Amino acid sequence: MEERFESGAVAGILHRPARPNAHGIVLTHGAGSNANAPLLAALARAFAEQGYTVLRYDLPFRLRRPKGPPFPAQAAEDREGVRRAAAAMRALVPGSVVAGGHSYGGRQTAMAAAEDPALARSLLLLSYPLHPPDKPAQLRTSFFGELRTPALFVHGTRDAFGSLGELRAALALIPAATDLLAVEGSGHDLKGAPSFAGEMLTRMLF
Repeated sequence: MEERFESGAVAGILHRPARPNAHGIVLTHGAGSNANAPLLAALARAFAEQGYTVLRYDLPFRLRRPKGPPFPAQAAEDREGVRRAAAAMRALVPGSVVAGGHSYGGRQTAMAAAEDPALARSLLLLSYPLHPPDKPAQLRTSFFGELRTPALFVHGTRDAFGSLGELRAALALIPAATDLLAVEGSGHDLKGAPSFAGEMLTRMLF
């Protein structure tokens, strides 16, 4: 069952499974999207079918403005939004919580986890934006050495924001356990990822 969810400053769509397994997943969107992104909706439905309570939610920048990219100066507010969403899920389920996001949302989720290791049991990072397209020197890995939360990275083989080789090298900087699931032929939008939902669940830690 899908329903509109609003609690405090957290807003999105909650997927309640028919047979809940006590665990929860929170998912958020990229810089140009919102909680209704097709990737998030498809994954949320697939995860809920397997018994997970799933919240796909809007980051604070999107709650402020229905369109437009986030402002770097307000990124800390988006990370606070990640923390609030994880806390909302902890109030809904007695088991473990996984925090995830696509592109910008995944980056802010990972940064929030580096700041607060108790944020989630593990992370699901979809198309982590390792660097801007055609700018491989501008790596977004400055916090990787502080990340103590296990993370599953799901990445397309045609992602312009980082090749699989570049991402594997970057993962060596993370002291926590990491895993990489490659989606053959997918770009940054990860259109082929929902078909791997079952494999994601087997490789995430709950």
